[in-house]
Amino acid sequence: MIEQYVLGLQEVDGMQVAIVGGKGAHLGALSRIDGIRVPAGFCVTTAAFRRIMAEAPSIDDRLDQLSRLNPDDREAIRTLSAEIRRTIEGIVLPDDVAAAITRALTHLGEQADYAVRSSATAEDLPTASFAGQQDTYLNVMGLAAILQHVSRCWASLFTERAVTYRQRNGIDHRTVHMAVVAQKMVFPDAAGILFTADPVTGNRKVATVDASFGLGEALVSGLVNPDVFKVRDGEIVAKAVATKQRAVHALPAGGTKEQAIDPQRQEQPALTDAQVVRLVQLGRRIEAHFGSPQDIEWCLVDDDFQIVQSRPITTLFPIPAARDRENHVYVSVGHQQMMTDPMKPLGVSVWQLTAMAPMHEAGGRLFVDVTRRLASPASRAGLLEVAGRGDPLIRDALETVLDRGDFVPTLPEAGPGGPPASGASAPTETDPAIVTELIERSQASIAALRRDIRTKTGPALFDFLLEAFQEHKRVLSDPLSMQAIMAGMEATWWLNDQLREWLGEKNAADTLTLSAPGNVTSEMGLALLDVADVIRPHPEVVAFLQGVEDDGFLDELPKLAGGTEARDAIEAYLDRYGMRCVGEIDITRPRWSERPTTLVPLILDNIKLFEPGAAERRFEQGRQEAQKKQEDLLERLRALPDGEQKADEAKRMIDRVRTFIGYREYPKYGIVSRYFVYKQALLEEAERLVQANVLPEKEDIFYLTFQELHDVVRSNRVDDQLIQQRKDAFRSYHALTPPRVLTSDGEAITGAYRRDDVPTGALIGLPVSAGTIEGRARVILDMAQADLEPGDILVTAHTDPSWTPLFVAITGLVTEVGGLMTHGAVIAREYGLPAVVGVIDATQLIPDGQRIRVHGSDGYVEILP
Repeated sequence: MIEQYVLGLQEVDGMQVAIVGGKGAHLGALSRIDGIRVPAGFCVTTAAFRRIMAEAPSIDDRLDQLSRLNPDDREAIRTLSAEIRRTIEGIVLPDDVAAAITRALTHLGEQADYAVRSSATAEDLPTASFAGQQDTYLNVMGLAAILQHVSRCWASLFTERAVTYRQRNGIDHRTVHMAVVAQKMVFPDAAGILFTADPVTGNRKVATVDASFGLGEALVSGLVNPDVFKVRDGEIVAKAVATKQRAVHALPAGGTKEQAIDPQRQEQPALTDAQVVRLVQLGRRIEAHFGSPQDIEWCLVDDDFQIVQSRPITTLFPIPAARDRENHVYVSVGHQQMMTDPMKPLGVSVWQLTAMAPMHEAGGRLFVDVTRRLASPASRAGLLEVAGRGDPLIRDALETVLDRGDFVPTLPEAGPGGPPASGASAPTETDPAIVTELIERSQASIAALRRDIRTKTGPALFDFLLEAFQEHKRVLSDPLSMQAIMAGMEATWWLNDQLREWLGEKNAADTLTLSAPGNVTSEMGLALLDVADVIRPHPEVVAFLQGVEDDGFLDELPKLAGGTEARDAIEAYLDRYGMRCVGEIDITRPRWSERPTTLVPLILDNIKLFEPGAAERRFEQGRQEAQKKQEDLLERLRALPDGEQKADEAKRMIDRVRTFIGYREYPKYGIVSRYFVYKQALLEEAERLVQANVLPEKEDIFYLTFQELHDVVRSNRVDDQLIQQRKDAFRSYHALTPPRVLTSDGEAITGAYRRDDVPTGALIGLPVSAGTIEGRARVILDMAQADLEPGDILVTAHTDPSWTPLFVAITGLVTEVGGLMTHGAVIAREYGLPAVVGVIDATQLIPDGQRIRVHGSDGYVEILP
C-alpha cells in the first residue's frame, strides 16, 4: 500500500483523526461548513510521523522507560522527553516525505507565510482537549524552514507537559501519533477565542468572546487582557473593554514580534458589537455541526472572520437528558450522600432502580429534578427549609435561580419530582422498642434476600433482583422508619433553636448526642479499636501488617504467633461491616470484604495512637459528658420564668434525640448490606460470562447498566466497543467537578454563605459539631493512605460512613461537602469532634501539615501562622 504523506484540508473530514490528528480533522470539517472560512492549507499525515519514529534509534526503549515513570517525577520526565525530542528533530526527512510536502507548498504558494501546527491523534477530543500541550509556529517562511518546523511539531508530542498530560489521563504514549497542519498565515486586525458556552458557569445559552488586537498569540500567552463580550439570544448582555497596551504582529522576514498599541486605540474595543454578534452566529453554526459546545479560535481580516481552530469544551459539566424543552433545576444527589466521585454505569442504574425518587444521570453523577417543587409556592418553602438545614450552599443556589424570576415557572400546586419536602411526621412516643423493631425488620428482610438469591442464576437472577429492588424500596420507605429518622432530626433542631433562644446556648444538641446508643456507624469506628486491642500484644503480627500489600494476607496470619486471634478478630469485623467502603452508594466500588487491606492502615494507627480498652472508655466518656450537659441545661432552664415547663419540654426532646438519633444511620447500613448481596450475585454471573468467553474480565460488567447486563446474560453477546467507550467516559468524568445545583441550560450554581461574622482570611463553612480545636491538618483524599499522629485534624473532600474508623483517631474534621445531618456530621457529634463541613476547596486551600483552628460552633476554619 502506498502511504499518503500529505492531504489537502479540502480532502479531510472529521472522521480522519487517526490520519490527520484532532486539529487537522476539525479544520477539514470546518472547511466543509457553509459560510465558514478556513485559511487554505494541508496536513502532513501520521503516516509520515510513524515513518520517522520507525527510523529513530532506541526510541522503543525510551518510550518503555517513559511509560514506567510516575507522572509526579517531573525531573525524570523532563530529561527523558528532551532526549526523545532531540532524537526526532535530528532525523533527516525521507526524500519521499519531503517531496510530498514540497508539492503541497508549490500548489499553495511556496513563497507564502505559513502557520505550522501540531495535530496529535489524542487532541481536541470530546473527553480531552490537550489544549496547548503541543507546539505551533507562526509566520514560517520558505521550504527549509517549513520542513524544519514539521520536525519540531513531531518532536513536540514529547514535551514535558504533553507527556505528563497523557500519563495523568491514562493514555499510552505509543497509541498517540502526530500529524502536522500547515496553513497560509492570516494577518488579522483582531483575533481571539469564542466559547459557545460560558466556560465559567457552563451556561450553554451564553457565548463568551475574548478579543484583542493583532494575532491571538498575545491573548493565549497572557500578554494582554482581552475585551470580553457575553452574548445571549443574539444580544450582548455583558461587555468589558480592556486596556490593551501591546499586540503580537507578524514580521515581514518571518516570525512574530510584540508591538506597542497606539495610546488612542488602547481602550477601543477590538470588535464592534455587530461583529461580536455575527461571530457568535458563526460559532452557533459550528457548534451545531459538531454537536457540542466549542472553543473556537478566530481571526478578523478586513471585516471577515476566518476560523483557525475549533475543539470541544471538555471542562463543561454535562446536562441530564430531558424529554422536553422546558427549564429544569437539578440538585446533586452526591452532595447529600457524601460521595461526589463519578459512579460507573452499573452503580448509577442500580441506585436509580432502588432510589425513592427519579434520578437523572450526568457526568457519572446523579441529580434530582426539583423544578416542580420550586415552582409551587406550597412546596417551595419546605424544599428550601430542608435544603438549608442540610447544605446552606444548595439553598442559596436554589434561591439564586428563583430570584431571577424567569427561569422557574409558578404553578398552583406541587407536582411529582422528588421526595416529600419535610419527610414524615415524628412518632408521638419516645420508645426504644420502635428502633429495635425497625432493625429486626430490616435484618429479617436482608436474611431472606441472602437465602432466596442463592438459587438464582442467568435471566432468572435479574427477574428476582427486580423484585428484590421493590422490597428494597419498601423497606426504605417504611413509614415508621421515616418517622423515627425525623424524630431524631426534629428533636435536634428543636433543642438547638430553643436552647439558643432560652439560654443563649449554641449547638447544644451536639454534646447531648455524644455516645448516643444504637448508632451502627459510630459503633463501627469503636469496634475497630477493639480489633486493635486483639492485635496489639502480638509484635510479630504488627510487623507483618506493616508490610501487607496483598488482600490474601488474612490466610497468612495463622502462621504467626497470635495470628489466628488477629485473623478471627478482623474476619468478625468484616462479617458485620465488610459490606462498607468508600463511595459505597456505587455498587461497583470494592467493599472491605473484597479488599481488606484498606483497613490495615487504620488498625495500625489505632495500635499506635491508643491504649487497650479505648473503645469502651471513649463511649463511656461521651455518655457521661452528654449526661452532665443534660443536667446542666435542665438546671439552668428551671431558673428561668416558666422554667419547670421549659425543662420538661427540653427533657422530652433530649430523650427523643438519645432514642432516635442513632437510628439515622441504620437505613444506609441496610442499603449497603443489600447492595453487597446484589453485587456478589452479579459478579458470579459475570464469572460465568468470562468462562464462556463473552467478557475478558468480570469487572467489565460495571460499565453496563443493569438492563444492558440483563441483555448480555440472555444473549451471551456483548458490545466490546460500548464497554471501552464507557471506560473512556468514566475516566474523563474524574476531571469534572459536580455542581450542587445544575440547570437545564448547563449553568452550574455553587451558592454562597453570605456571612460577614468571620475573621478576615478564614475559610467559611457550615458548623455541624460544636467546639474549637487547634492542630495539624492532615489532608487525606484516600482513606487507605491515612497516616495520623495524635492531635491531627482530618481535612478531606467528603466522608461517607466508611470513613468513621478514621474518626476515632482525629481531633477535628473539615470537609468540602456535607450538611447538618449527613453521616460525617452525625458521627462527628457523637464522637465530640469539632467539625466544619461545606468548606469550598478546603483540600486545596489548606496545605497538608498546616496548623489550623476549627471553629465547630461558628462554622469557619482559621489557617494559623
